[in-house]
Amino acid sequence: MNFDDCKILLEKHGQEHLLKFYHELTQEEKDCLLSQISKIDFELMDSLYKNKDVFEIEDKEISNINAVDKQRINKEKYEELGIAHIKNGELAVCSMAGGQGTRLGFNGPKGTFMLDLKEPISIFEIIINKLKDAYRQYGVLTYWYIMTSIQNHDETVKFFEENHYFNYDKEHIIFFNQGELPLLDETGKIAFKDKAHIFMAPDGNGGIFEALKCEGIISHMKQHGIKYLAIGNVDNILINMIDPILIGLMVEKNVELAPKSFMKPSPEGKWGVLCKMNGKLGVIEYTETPKELREARNEEGELVFGDAYLGCSFFDIDLLERIAIKKLHLHAASKKNIVLDNMENKKELNTYKFEAFIFDSFSEAKDVLVFRVNKDEEFAPIKNKEGDESPKTAIELYKKFYQLD
Repeated sequence: MNFDDCKILLEKHGQEHLLKFYHELTQEEKDCLLSQISKIDFELMDSLYKNKDVFEIEDKEISNINAVDKQRINKEKYEELGIAHIKNGELAVCSMAGGQGTRLGFNGPKGTFMLDLKEPISIFEIIINKLKDAYRQYGVLTYWYIMTSIQNHDETVKFFEENHYFNYDKEHIIFFNQGELPLLDETGKIAFKDKAHIFMAPDGNGGIFEALKCEGIISHMKQHGIKYLAIGNVDNILINMIDPILIGLMVEKNVELAPKSFMKPSPEGKWGVLCKMNGKLGVIEYTETPKELREARNEEGELVFGDAYLGCSFFDIDLLERIAIKKLHLHAASKKNIVLDNMENKKELNTYKFEAFIFDSFSEAKDVLVFRVNKDEEFAPIKNKEGDESPKTAIELYKKFYQLD
């Protein structure tokens, strides 16, 4: 779009302030700004602002799920079946690594955060060591797709280049960007980061599906005979994405989605739980779970709604394609950000950020199973600088599982 086209578009949507500083910019900055404007779906932004305070009425019928417990199945049978499919190159893994280490007091992509195990090691290297272990076991190099954000993409790629891809075949490590959406101020105006740049933010982990399509990852999977994709959070250092038992289960049961869960140790555990909403698989947040549901137990004394979502799910490629062409619901969150105000000063102001959540896609699956695993074997997240889910607690869990001194 040229200047005149952008001006007409912006006036239509009440966002003409985006050209306020245009004539103060260099030609390169002008081109950058017009390019940003041309990529924004203004009708979507209008709708998001209009409905920012609209919450779904809680009239959904909530019912429990019947998870497949890893400890109660014939693991050897499913493992043998799954290994055959892994050896055939049908499984790839994907890490959602678009976040920064801000909450850890770390200035950089979270995957580059260093942990003190037997020696300093990054989160990325912990994951790649698991891929190397799988290669030694199964004789096949697993493709690793890494979803970055615009903010940390270059730094992430540089980290791998400087470390020579940790001696893994770099052709099997593929980076791709998640989408972005503008921030809105409290009046619905799109926010400026500076005079030449609109303030954009990642569109949430649910944006992964559109990114997989638009960035060519699904096409790449098809070209290489990949049928299953394990998607997980980068900050869980015990995550198990090369899981032959689960692949065997998916093949045998003919399901297209298998999220992992663990049993909450108590009703107070502050994790979202997997359940059925109007008969479809979903996740209900702890804060939205009524007390009677949180505390309900079955005849065996287990929590009825106790399957906490682990942040790792296995999708088959047909389901990925179906989800990728749909628009997941975008949730509004009010957060403070440092933006350029009307007086050309940078200030910390309330803004609206819009995100999709990966578990909002679960309802699109026709046949699913929830795979319940041992929390201490597969869940050691790093979310906070101190306290629960901190580097200290994650390292303790990691060392305990691997029996490290």
